[in-house]
Amino acid sequence: MSASDNKQTIRNNFEQLAFGNGAPLLDSLADDVQWTIIGTTVLSKTFNGKQAVIDELLVPFREALVEGHIHIHVDNLLADGDYVVVQGRGEAMTKRGVPYNNTYCWVYRFGGGKIRSITEYLDTELVTRAFG
Repeated sequence: MSASDNKQTIRNNFEQLAFGNGAPLLDSLADDVQWTIIGTTVLSKTFNGKQAVIDELLVPFREALVEGHIHIHVDNLLADGDYVVVQGRGEAMTKRGVPYNNTYCWVYRFGGGKIRSITEYLDTELVTRAFG
């Protein structure tokens, strides 16, 4: 896939996530994807494999939010070769009543038409405040 194709995949994923539809994202993940969330928060680690991403990250995250998903606003979407970089802002409320309005930078690496790795940079202090 070209950088343009990779960029369109990510754009489509975020457009669908805005409606709470995570299927396109899951479909674009490689089975052996590695998703790393930076820092030392309760969410910070590398999730190895699609099933771990679903079971250990996405499901618990969704269950912690009032609406079950976060509203992401994409500010910048850049692609070069196998990499796509997204700057964005999220808006959500946790079931604990804490606003979770974070700022993100995701770095996606593609290979074989699938997302092979994601590194997620975010406000770690906000993660701690919102999720403990």
